[in-house]
Amino acid sequence: MKKLWISLTYAVFLILLIAPIVKIFTGSWAEGWSGFAEALTRKQSLHALMMTGIIVAVVTVINTIFGIMLALYLVRATWLGQRLKQLLNSIVDLPFAVSPVIGGLMIVLILGPHSVIGAFFEDIGFKVVYALPGMILATLFVTFPLMVREVMPVLQEIGVQQEEAASTLGSYSWYTFWHVTWPSIRWGVIYGVVLTVARSLGEFGAVLVVSGNIMNKTQTATTLVYQDVENFNVTAASSLALVLAAFSVGLLLLMEWAKKRKEVH
Repeated sequence: MKKLWISLTYAVFLILLIAPIVKIFTGSWAEGWSGFAEALTRKQSLHALMMTGIIVAVVTVINTIFGIMLALYLVRATWLGQRLKQLLNSIVDLPFAVSPVIGGLMIVLILGPHSVIGAFFEDIGFKVVYALPGMILATLFVTFPLMVREVMPVLQEIGVQQEEAASTLGSYSWYTFWHVTWPSIRWGVIYGVVLTVARSLGEFGAVLVVSGNIMNKTQTATTLVYQDVENFNVTAASSLALVLAAFSVGLLLLMEWAKKRKEVH
């Protein structure tokens, strides 16, 4: 019976993970190097990869800064009541419970050109929905909990004794953070950054809703893969998917390296 379960586990692993990756790899090289290179160097692919890179960079920076701040507030802030902390914790987890498509739709309804706020921004020449700002907001919505949920357990584990000791000795709050708190949470932050980048690279639903998927304007790598599949351009779709998969594998290797470094220290 034990051997049967082990065999089933390997079978599921092969079917769900290995087989799709192999299929993507073979599909991307179906037309040889020329087909692979052409799929990646065409105008829409370069633009989509550039948009994806911009979104990942901006979202990662914002998530890192505000995710650490919110984690500190939820764990350390004594001026926040218990009920308010519970409410904020629930709001942080909202993207886990809500479909990314619904998140994108909420952004369209609130900031779209037919809404009051969206019309105001349109009048001053700042387009949110069906433009890069809306795509960044949609990606922020789905990735925001990742940094908070990586840092909070670390803060709860280390306690407040060292920080209180530093404060008693006259250290300023910023000095205490950089020299006492940061060394303890930096690996949690690294995990949060890796997860944020990986999630931003693969986001599809929310970005598709708020971007309109306009070629050479608001396409990301994932929405371009979707369009290529719809147009039966399997080689181009597989080539872009292979690039995204390679980035994801690289991020997983980075996380494993970070875990080993943490164990050493």
